[in-house]
Amino acid sequence: MELLYFSVAFVCGFIILQLRLPPLIGFLAAGFILNAAGYQSTPILEQIAALGVTLLLFSIGLKLKVKSLTKPYVWGPSTIHLIITSLLFSGIMLGFGAFGLPMFIDLNFETALLVGFALSFSSTVFAVKVLEQRGEMSSIHGKLSIGILVMQDVFAVLFLAISTGKVPNIWALGLLILLPLLRPLLYKILNKSEHGELLPLFGFFFALLVGYQAFEFAGLKGDLGALIIGMMFASHKKAGELAKSLLNFKDLMLVGFFLTIGLNAHLSMEAAIAALLIVLILPLKVALYYLMTNIFRLRARTSLLNSFTLSNFSEFGLIVCALAATSGWISGEWLAVMAIAVSLTFIIASPINTHSNELYVKIEHWLLKHERAVRLEVEQPMSLFQAKILIFGMGRIGAGAYETIAQRYPTSVAGVDINSDSVRRHQERGRHVIMADATDPDFWTRVNHSQVEMVMLAMPKHIQNLTALEQLKAAGFDGQVSAIANYPDQQIELDKLGVQTTYNFYLEAGSGFGEHVTETLFKKEET
Repeated sequence: MELLYFSVAFVCGFIILQLRLPPLIGFLAAGFILNAAGYQSTPILEQIAALGVTLLLFSIGLKLKVKSLTKPYVWGPSTIHLIITSLLFSGIMLGFGAFGLPMFIDLNFETALLVGFALSFSSTVFAVKVLEQRGEMSSIHGKLSIGILVMQDVFAVLFLAISTGKVPNIWALGLLILLPLLRPLLYKILNKSEHGELLPLFGFFFALLVGYQAFEFAGLKGDLGALIIGMMFASHKKAGELAKSLLNFKDLMLVGFFLTIGLNAHLSMEAAIAALLIVLILPLKVALYYLMTNIFRLRARTSLLNSFTLSNFSEFGLIVCALAATSGWISGEWLAVMAIAVSLTFIIASPINTHSNELYVKIEHWLLKHERAVRLEVEQPMSLFQAKILIFGMGRIGAGAYETIAQRYPTSVAGVDINSDSVRRHQERGRHVIMADATDPDFWTRVNHSQVEMVMLAMPKHIQNLTALEQLKAAGFDGQVSAIANYPDQQIELDKLGVQTTYNFYLEAGSGFGEHVTETLFKKEET
């Protein structure tokens, strides 16, 4: 049965991908198609979905620093937004009930507030998938979105503890004391796991056993445990490698998660109408995200992209409604309402996020009028050090190119990267590197680029290089452009867009290695 489900998911995901939309829309559609055909979710599929979500939270933790949650522009907007949205949505739903609309007429203030609270959350699964596909997990708006979602997870844990009567037991105190003490030992185990097949097994063990099961045993939410254990390893040098080793496992299991949303929905005309009405008020939630982050002195683009990333309802709403239905607070049909609403917002938000930069450009002039005059330090104007060569993406390839150029022209090259930790490491080595988003349409307005003659696009995601190339053209840049690609078809696409030089990393890395060895031998022979 699961083989059939995943086969249908592949077909639907493949069709959607050909339409230049994220495959997860196809996975959601597959769940509803199977549901309409009379199929239901299975225990194995539910377990696969649960494993996917747990691995997702563990992977988020690997990329998340605790100090990022202490920033006012993270906890402030998330807290205020949750309170306002819960009250606003509950009031609107009571208004629907006053007009005698089905499903809403049976809600009282308490149950309406409960559903409003469920609708105030945004989907962690969706947000991470979108940010990973665009390569923006380390961007300012990406970190902001993840920080807000983690704060929402904290509120979720508090709600579940109160509503279910499940409180932490004495073992929770033991975990609080033991985990920091065991951290050096855990780091040593990670170092000894090296780089092979043992590394993903390490991730499974600590995410599912040490994280999920240990926290459940202590009376805490298991998924929160996976997140916290991941955060413990975030500062380790192999955290990124560990996350990559789990990537394919996590993505495959999350297909099961998207399938279960459609398979578990009990469709009815009343539930569909109620879901559509709820989706119609989604823009209010998105607007509040923008307003709250803008108040905390973030740039218009950062606030807008963060709002787009969070422009959906959350799978947590399904958990709240299932709990409320089990307790008899609301009817079981509300689970179907929430499933349909979550799915519809995923479908709506996917193309919006795919074209987020284009949408920003179209309304930029209006947004800038209402942007705060005083900005956060991380979004202040910056200097390119009078560089003539600019490298976007200071990973292994970008850093290697920087060093090669700097040996001959040390004052003529500068790097740009969205990862603050990476920028700090490069600056400590004396390199001219600034933190910025190459896909940001406002980038060229924040720097003096009159001296730049060449741009090298060395970012790991092909979509990032394409978007940056679009911004270069929009800014009227007429210098030389070179870019990296992972596959020949990507090289062809870059060539058609006017890139003068392309470098296929996989095909040319070997030849570059050979040239290096040949050059070394030649020098030895000369001496």
